[in-house]
Amino acid sequence: MQVAILMIHVAIAIALVALILLQQGKGADAGASFGGGASQTVFGSRGSGSFLSRATAVLAAAFFATSLALAYFASQAGEAPEAAGIPDAKVIEQQSAEPTLDESSNGADNAAPVLEEGGN
Repeated sequence: MQVAILMIHVAIAIALVALILLQQGKGADAGASFGGGASQTVFGSRGSGSFLSRATAVLAAAFFATSLALAYFASQAGEAPEAAGIPDAKVIEQQSAEPTLDESSNGADNAAPVLEEGGN
């Protein structure tokens, strides 16, 4: 579910960038008044302002909703430390009570020869 929302989130982000780049700025209206070819546009002589603005607003709302959903999933994943492989404090204390290889054990038979210091 989280992966699907993430993929939708990325697709919406790319679509938002494309829609914002397609929109004309405020300075482009001056060129249209001098015969800028408004009848040659895909959206008609009225222009694409209302359609692109509405589509941008819808995609921005969807982007906001997917952001909230992803934040919710991230917060739920942070509440379960045992699922992340982090041991409990009691387990760590039990492991530290066990003897390690560095500690000498009294009854163990060591097969390695011991070199004694001492001269001739």
